Amino acid sequence: MSIMFSQELLISTLAIILVPLYTLYLRSSRSKNPSVLPTNWPIVGVLPYLIANFHNLHDYLAAVLAEAGHNFRAHGPPGTGMRFFLTCDPANVRHIFTTNHTNFPKGAEFAAIFDIAGGSFFTTEGEPWRRQRARAQRVLSNPRLLAGMTGSCRDKVENGLLPVLMHMASTATPFDLQDLTTRLVFDMTAAPLFGVDPGLLSPDMPPMDAAAAMDTVMEVALFRHTVPASCWKAMRRLNIGPERKLAAAHTVLGGFIEEMMERRKKKEHVANEGDPSSVDILSSYIDDPDYQQNDGLLHATLINYMIAGRDTIGTALTWVFYNLAQNPHVMSAIRNELSPIASRKAATGANNSSTMMNTIVAAMVWNFDVEVVEGHRVQPKMSCVLQMKNGLMNHKFHMGVCIRVPLRRGVVQDTMEDVVARPNAGMVLENVRASITGSRTTVGGGGSSDRHVDSVILYFL
Repeated sequence: MSIMFSQELLISTLAIILVPLYTLYLRSSRSKNPSVLPTNWPIVGVLPYLIANFHNLHDYLAAVLAEAGHNFRAHGPPGTGMRFFLTCDPANVRHIFTTNHTNFPKGAEFAAIFDIAGGSFFTTEGEPWRRQRARAQRVLSNPRLLAGMTGSCRDKVENGLLPVLMHMASTATPFDLQDLTTRLVFDMTAAPLFGVDPGLLSPDMPPMDAAAAMDTVMEVALFRHTVPASCWKAMRRLNIGPERKLAAAHTVLGGFIEEMMERRKKKEHVANEGDPSSVDILSSYIDDPDYQQNDGLLHATLINYMIAGRDTIGTALTWVFYNLAQNPHVMSAIRNELSPIASRKAATGANNSSTMMNTIVAAMVWNFDVEVVEGHRVQPKMSCVLQMKNGLMNHKFHMGVCIRVPLRRGVVQDTMEDVVARPNAGMVLENVRASITGSRTTVGGGGSSDRHVDSVILYFL
């Protein structure tokens, strides 16, 4: 009898809670101008909105921030400790990550969410973080390592990417461009990290188990941010749902790291106790007693490097190729721009990748919705100031550099106000090329536009 009463009480309680919530949801969804802002419902908070939009969470949060005015605060169910403050306001971001960085610790919850990187500089704080960060900066600024990375990148493009593309073209084989760029960037990240090439970019297209495992790690970390900690921890104990996938991903990544380290040892043995002319990131850690005695810390540090080096470039390259395919005239213009440089390189045998990259950027900018601002000639050593409305950006840039300012679609509504030259304020630069992706806007002395933009590319000649 008591069991039946408890069941009836539970059903009645759920009905009392869910029926009003469903009624309010129907009213808001039938509105002519429905708001994308989530409602802080009693008991459940914004949790239903996060779960319902988890498949498209980035775009959903972008829309929420756009409607909320760049800042949004919400909470989850009572007792869960879920409190959110979302912001894309540059002033807030600067305050959190730069001006008052020490007042915003990552905390134990952050370290628990990214447990695969536990103990590394991604999750540590205070003095351990400062030591590991300083060490990473020293490692990545090693001239021998940078030279090796440059050579590895060039070799992978010439002997990896181009042969695969030619093979696909000759056989008229369709392929996934995102998959191809993921393989390319994964190899280019792992080679300087371990000193050996994983070889994912090849005509036979081997399985990408490690890359898929890294995707799982990031997806489950995002999932952990959207549900109460007690929920995902219970799923981890029961080994169900996303936590089961994460456990498998941990095993795959651990096996991949061990395999790469073993291949590195074999390479050193074949090269007669190592090649003193080569250097990799792993060699900077493997002989350290702190890492020799803690395999978990070494694995976490290596995974940090892998994730940091892989995700950004792979996504950007896909869009570069897509835009070139959609605009054949741009590809022709780039070829024309590169022809003189390629001829000089062939004659001298020198590699001037910096000049080539500047030329590519200039050619792409010139052919994508470009405004050439005419006015006074730029004098030597003259700097420029890129000013955005509401103080979004006010930095000095020097001639001969390329600046890309990414703005998320529909979120940052501030657009370029004007570009002036220093020290003579008010001058309009003659040789400034600007590309506005998404909407065309005019760049000029004092000119402004209220259109939304996705990104701005400036190239100062």
